[in-house]
Amino acid sequence: MSDIPTHVETALPAETKAEPYRVLARKYRPTRFEDLIGQAALVRTLRNAIASGRLASAYILTGVRGIGKTTTARIIARAFTCTGADGTLTQPTAEPCGVCPNCRAIAEDRHVDVLEMDAASRTGVNDIREILEGVRYRPTMARAKIYIIDEVHMLSTAAFNALLKTLEEPPEHVKFIFATTEIRKVPVTVLSRCQRFDLRRVDAEELSAHFAGLAAKEGASLEDEALKLIARAADGSVRDGLSLLDQAIAHGHGTVTADQVRDMLGLADRGLIFDLFEAAMSGRAAEALDLLARQYAMGADPATIVTDLLELAHWLTRVRIVPASADDPTMPEAERVRGKAMAERLSMAVLTRTWQILLKGLDEVRLAPAPLSAAEMVLIRLIYAQDLPTPGEALKALASGRSVPAGGGAPAPGGAPSGGARMAVGETAVFSSAPPAPVPQAEPTASAVILPASFPALVAFLSEQNEARMAMHLHQDVHLISYEPGKLIFRPLPNLERDFPHRLAQRLEALTQRRWAVAPSADEEGEPTLRRQEEETERRREADAAKHPLIRAVVETFPGTTITRVRMREAADDAPDAADYGDPEE
Repeated sequence: MSDIPTHVETALPAETKAEPYRVLARKYRPTRFEDLIGQAALVRTLRNAIASGRLASAYILTGVRGIGKTTTARIIARAFTCTGADGTLTQPTAEPCGVCPNCRAIAEDRHVDVLEMDAASRTGVNDIREILEGVRYRPTMARAKIYIIDEVHMLSTAAFNALLKTLEEPPEHVKFIFATTEIRKVPVTVLSRCQRFDLRRVDAEELSAHFAGLAAKEGASLEDEALKLIARAADGSVRDGLSLLDQAIAHGHGTVTADQVRDMLGLADRGLIFDLFEAAMSGRAAEALDLLARQYAMGADPATIVTDLLELAHWLTRVRIVPASADDPTMPEAERVRGKAMAERLSMAVLTRTWQILLKGLDEVRLAPAPLSAAEMVLIRLIYAQDLPTPGEALKALASGRSVPAGGGAPAPGGAPSGGARMAVGETAVFSSAPPAPVPQAEPTASAVILPASFPALVAFLSEQNEARMAMHLHQDVHLISYEPGKLIFRPLPNLERDFPHRLAQRLEALTQRRWAVAPSADEEGEPTLRRQEEETERRREADAAKHPLIRAVVETFPGTTITRVRMREAADDAPDAADYGDPEE
């Protein structure tokens, strides 16, 4: 019997282990200042500061998400710690080598002297204390200790306060770099101790060119219009655009068309948006609703369609005001030619009215339980609004003796409402030829507002006009010096706002149609405040009531009884005593 091997060793061909896939946003993350796109001012300032040795102890970087704040912070950290390829560099450099131990350690997120902290997850003062305890120790391997705090606006008030003294007088070997998307939430005491850099949104044209170069490196083919759609959807954010580019390459399996990008993003076809806008502005209701339904069936969100109509209305308005806007290179040639022709036919009044209708309608679509139905109602409102004349046309019609129609006529057989202004006919309003009804002329009368005769009457007048706050201030925060209708002088209490006299004069002028002189003065003491006068009057009434024989009898009969309020009432004609103090409350 032949021997059967119990163990067999096989030698497979040596293969290189495939590296795990890295998303484009990480794979092409800038590592040098010159790799940053759209931030020329920032790069120039930092380069000059490093070259001249004018280095701040703290920097704060602000901008929208995905614009490169943390990336820039890491590049600055490299510039501060780089020792050069030969290890002889002893000063910060604007050209980090990328190969020295410090540069490699920062790139691999393992540098012991470059500490990154996410303030969104570590917001407390104890987290900051951990950092501050290490500030006093010198760096281990770099020439400086660098603390990068991302989303710094998320720190608590106590954490910010703990940072202040160290930020103002940090050790020479310590640098702070903060990044935030909400610069207004950072206390001014912190901002005043940092050099601030605002990272700008990258324009769509520059993003499109950048994405085209990266797509070529990845071996993917994208149409120019597809790149422009991705750049426009990125809204100035490089990281957002790279994420969309990554998704588009996977969606198109290496070859990406504009239609595929639209499907991926849920966008409406731009040509159909132009068709829809033109149908609505021309009053073709049936065609407009059909185009909306077609785009909805293709997967476009109703809110996105209304948003696209808003953007188109805005762009047409810009073209109407500045014709050179029609030469925007990010817009396809067909859209530029068509949009310029539409802008020439539409008046500014119609475009601004369209903007308002669509802007209000966008909120309705987002909140509606049936977005498609809400979008249809917005379109119908826009179509029938074309029946309405512009304000200028209405004034001309009234001046010439013609009446202005109320609009809202039934749709014509072709689907368009009857009458009204139409884009195709140059926005000329249609008016009826019936003679206008005579308007009765009101006889001139004196001012309907009677000026308050006294200061208490003025306070009551303001209360009646729903100006309770002003009435309250006059009641308890001013000492009257003199008052006459149209003129008020008083001594203010310290808690009264400085601009109160100016605001009061403006409001009184608006309510009475007469100019008022309202002036504070500290030269005279003035009368007690109305509140103090009322309190004094109440105390006198209580004292007088306590002397009344009937009240004294009640107090003696029921020990512990107190008078809490005295209400005055008119005495009856047959009452024996005209001065009736009323009944005690308790």
